[in-house]
Amino acid sequence: MADEPGRRRPKRAVVIIAGGVTVVVLAAGAWAASDAFSDHKGADAEPALRTSTTAVTRTDVAQRQQVAGTLSYQGTYTVVAGGGSGVLTRLPATGATVERGAMTYEVGGERVPLFYGARPLWRELRLGVTAGADVRELEANLAALGYGSGLTVDRRFTSATYWAVRRWQDDAGLAVTGSVPLGQVAVLPGPLRVTGQDAKAGASVRPGMTILHGTGTAPVVEVEVDPTLAPGVHRHDEVLVTMPDGHDEPGRVTYVSRVAVSQSNGGDQGSGPPQQSLIPVTVRLRHHVADLDQAQVQVAITSEEHRNVLAVPIVALLARPGGGHQVVLAGSRRTVPVEVGLFDDSAGVVEVSGAGLTEGVRVEVPVR
Repeated sequence: MADEPGRRRPKRAVVIIAGGVTVVVLAAGAWAASDAFSDHKGADAEPALRTSTTAVTRTDVAQRQQVAGTLSYQGTYTVVAGGGSGVLTRLPATGATVERGAMTYEVGGERVPLFYGARPLWRELRLGVTAGADVRELEANLAALGYGSGLTVDRRFTSATYWAVRRWQDDAGLAVTGSVPLGQVAVLPGPLRVTGQDAKAGASVRPGMTILHGTGTAPVVEVEVDPTLAPGVHRHDEVLVTMPDGHDEPGRVTYVSRVAVSQSNGGDQGSGPPQQSLIPVTVRLRHHVADLDQAQVQVAITSEEHRNVLAVPIVALLARPGGGHQVVLAGSRRTVPVEVGLFDDSAGVVEVSGAGLTEGVRVEVPVR
């Protein structure tokens, strides 16, 4: 069912990382305080400021509350030795990014490439092995690396799988056997951004030993919100992130925790304000950004939203003698009293209603 004009729906949270809110509001105040149209008694009255016109629109208007956010990377990954033993001969540097097919570490001079998947391989994969999800994971990686010719990605290790494995092993500089022994590859959900080495070259590697740790490569913003706001924040809510250099990046809420965490009061136990419980929220950025791990940003959470209402730019508002607000209609330059609703500072608009105001009617705004 289409929205009825002016109908107000329950709030729907949208996270937006924004700045410059005060500047917009002050601009509106300056326009009103200039008293540019304080005397509209005739059509020939001259404004003190240059003006343009804009249309009254029907849109969604949201009111937001700011909280702090931190830029980070999604996922916490650990590379564990999967099988066999030997001497650790090589490691990727801290800060390096390891993608599918690239080396995670090297044992006895033999590389251990990275494959993508939901779980590690738990057995040797070869002709005659029973069908399983690990076979499908192997075949999916072979196909993604360019060895999918004649290969069907399923749960069965066939002769096509065998030959695909041999071609991949030959190109990767591995022992060409057509089978994948336990520990020949490391499996993670996606690319690895190395943040630390847990072993050093020359160490003896044993199964289950932690070699590296790191994160994924997808940039995210970690936010902790007050429990009173959390019920209005949902997965897939659209976001806009204002980066530390001032430019905006689009994103989307990907995770809202169901468990509150306690924020330390920073003081000695038993002193200072009590600990506050907050809800962790993760915002996924749509585009790659510069390496700004742990940089601080400001996050605006929608606390109330009115949908399908009339709105004008905030700078179109004038102070009305005796209190309240008004706008100036283009052409006739007649002032019309308006009732204001929510101010959407990030969009620079305000909800309005009043006699003579309809969608498409043009009002005057100052030209900067």
